[in-house]
Amino acid sequence: MIEVSHITKTYRVARRDAGFRHAFRSLFRREYEVIRALDDVSFTIEDGEMVGYIGPNGAGKSSTIKILSGILTPDCGECLINGRVPWENRIRHVAEIGVVFGQRSQLWWDVPVADSFELLKDIYQIDEALYRKNRDELTELLNLSQLLRTPARQLSLGQRMRCEIAASLLHSPKLLFLDEPTIGLDAVSKLAVRDFIKQLNAVRHTTVILTTHDMQDIEALASRILLIGKGKILMDGTLDDIRKGGESIDETVASLYQQYDI
Repeated sequence: MIEVSHITKTYRVARRDAGFRHAFRSLFRREYEVIRALDDVSFTIEDGEMVGYIGPNGAGKSSTIKILSGILTPDCGECLINGRVPWENRIRHVAEIGVVFGQRSQLWWDVPVADSFELLKDIYQIDEALYRKNRDELTELLNLSQLLRTPARQLSLGQRMRCEIAASLLHSPKLLFLDEPTIGLDAVSKLAVRDFIKQLNAVRHTTVILTTHDMQDIEALASRILLIGKGKILMDGTLDDIRKGGESIDETVASLYQQYDI
């Protein structure tokens, strides 16, 4: 279970006007602006839920995910994931989560995918029998058998994303963060990734938090939606709760953005 209570996170950002004079002056006296990325954010996610975490760029999605994954420490508030504070015991915490960032890779660029999997086995200290079981199962489900001997740099975007998802699941995480998992994929690859995520949730009861701008991903996968804007949770419900008759998912979300002025 994920329990987030009154989380706030601010950043101190240097600001200056354009031009040599302002650049020179900033060497001696910098001006800063405090950005409130998260403002009193609270929510609870039960085990096995698939939640779409949506909002425009700069809304606070990435900051939330980084706090949940233990990368960032909030200024105030509480966060418990399966009874553990993520940033206080990061080594134990990362052993129970998987993370897929659509624009970042956890595969080593110049080595075959199979070698990356072996390195991840050592990093996560996965038992050999469990590793082989998960690797073989994921290879079959994601159709990776022809890709394991190929360096990551030679994979297409769709092929790499399937390998990224497999890499994030080798250690049997209870919680999976997916950030833009279908970005840049063709229609066939998108359907394959969505079907796998649904099967993973149904069979392993893995909790999935999905952040994406592709509303078809949200419609296909998420049973619940959290809308964040300007650092605040603005809505917590289902698509049926917010959808007006005849509207597409994109039109529904655009209406929400206009309604909350985000």
